[in-house]
Amino acid sequence: MVKLHEMILRDAHQSMLATRMRTEDMLPIADKLDQVGFFALEVWGGATFDVSIRYLNQDPWERIRLLKKALPNTPTQMLERAMNIVAYRNFPDDAVKKFIFLSKKNGVDNFRIFDALNDLRNMEIPMKAVKENGGHVQACLSYTISPVHTVDYFVNRFIKLSKMGADSLCIKDMAGMITPQRAYDIVNGCKNAGIKLEIDLHSHCTSGMTGMAYQRAVEAGIDILDTAMSPISGGTAAPPTESIVAALKNTEWDTHYDLELLIEIRKYFLKIWEKYRHLHRFNALKVDPSVTLHQVPGGMLSNLIFQLEEQGANDKYREILAETERVRGELGYPPLVTPTSQVVGVQSVMNVLHGRYKVITKETKEYCRGMYGKSPAPIKPEIMKKVLGPKWKEEIIDCRPSDLLKPMWDKCKSELKEQEDIEITDENVMTYLLYPQVGLKFLNKKAKSEFKSDELPLSINHPLTRGMVKQSFPEYKQIWLEDKPPEQRSGPAEIPTEFEVEVDGEPFEVKVKPTGGFLVAGKNENSNEKTKNIEGGIKSNMQGTILKIKTKLGEKISQGDVIATIEAMKMEQEIKADKAGTIKEIFVKEGDSVSTGDILMQVL
Repeated sequence: MVKLHEMILRDAHQSMLATRMRTEDMLPIADKLDQVGFFALEVWGGATFDVSIRYLNQDPWERIRLLKKALPNTPTQMLERAMNIVAYRNFPDDAVKKFIFLSKKNGVDNFRIFDALNDLRNMEIPMKAVKENGGHVQACLSYTISPVHTVDYFVNRFIKLSKMGADSLCIKDMAGMITPQRAYDIVNGCKNAGIKLEIDLHSHCTSGMTGMAYQRAVEAGIDILDTAMSPISGGTAAPPTESIVAALKNTEWDTHYDLELLIEIRKYFLKIWEKYRHLHRFNALKVDPSVTLHQVPGGMLSNLIFQLEEQGANDKYREILAETERVRGELGYPPLVTPTSQVVGVQSVMNVLHGRYKVITKETKEYCRGMYGKSPAPIKPEIMKKVLGPKWKEEIIDCRPSDLLKPMWDKCKSELKEQEDIEITDENVMTYLLYPQVGLKFLNKKAKSEFKSDELPLSINHPLTRGMVKQSFPEYKQIWLEDKPPEQRSGPAEIPTEFEVEVDGEPFEVKVKPTGGFLVAGKNENSNEKTKNIEGGIKSNMQGTILKIKTKLGEKISQGDVIATIEAMKMEQEIKADKAGTIKEIFVKEGDSVSTGDILMQVL
């Protein structure tokens, strides 16, 4: 018998719908999902924590509590990023232990724990914490293709994870590139090595060969397969649950799941798929065998498309995938899974948009220092020099990264107590600890949801629908005609020049004139601050959020000085002065959202 691990409530919509499925669209089908008898239901972790507070204005802690209550008979599972927890950097031990405790308390049964670099040192603390709190440890290895990632590499590390206290094991093929033969060889190698734990294979359909890989894994003795209900499966998501159940029926590997019940569940998610139509993207639906080269995982592909749209660079998609392959090799062949997928992916975007390693993110620097763990292969010396400077050897660490970090819990709790009107619960403190900027905005009730469930499906003239429509009609600048009278709905669409823009709850009527000028960040269109040029103006080279202002009015700066940091595409990067002078005016403050080309400061 083969068991299935169902991912419809986490990885499926992370891969196909940019992680945007709302809690209220999960709960109505939970009872039927609970009746199937899955090995586990993945419902939390990964990007769901970040997206919930950043884009959906929903409390992720409330989501797991509600789902656990609605799933009394099925283990709930989360994806936990070892010392990165559910974020993009390493945290100290006290934060990791507290997070595991709170997750178990709020409803997580199984913890799928992985380290992006397969650095087992980073997995020890979270694995021990799960065991101490009575949870199930599913220890993962991130699958990738490189000269160093051989069959023996995976088998030997699975043996070590077994000895470290794992309850089950998982081959995490996040990019969907495992071949049938490699799947067979790794599973067979583990069984021949005497590993008694159940082994799970997680994969995506991106390459087009995952169904064959699953069959060969089954023949080698795989115990669990990861699948997703068919309406949100295939493409960059997992193989369809119902199809795998039907394929194994009346064989020695029969799942014994009720196919009729699964078809009933399918009907519900067909409606969900149509409801979230504004998030459909062809690139996420298509088979793409080039994944075996660039190795970008499904969840990252889906989100990369949206991030490139935000930056106005979606025409660079293929170029960025090729650059990702190149950067990955230069950085020592890290598996492309969060957070290394973001580190490599965003650095690749920077390289394409601004020139190779001309703009270097903070996270790329930290990765090269060893602050994420040890890279699978050595990073090329010439890249180390570009990223860390001529004395790069002095910057490298060789210990477990979290050994260098100070405890955070008490400090973050004290900081949050200084905020007004925020309830001080352990869960709220953890949200703030993980995402200080975004978390504080959410806890202050200043976050806004992109959409509510009862607003779906969004109309064709909704701003969030434009990306979906433009992929089908690239020859049109815009086709938003629903708000026009019937007699004006024929012929080529016009680009609207009047908008109502809401900024922190305050509406602004905006008229746009294509003068070719730049918008001064922080000023609305009616303030007449738009100009063709501001002498000494320093512009933002990315759309994002200002994290820190590193200078002040009247301060003298040199060319190359860091004047601000910006969070763009979930990574932090520095904005440097392109000229020397004195800061005459600052147009932004910390927390402001800025667009590419916005004037941030004036230096004369």
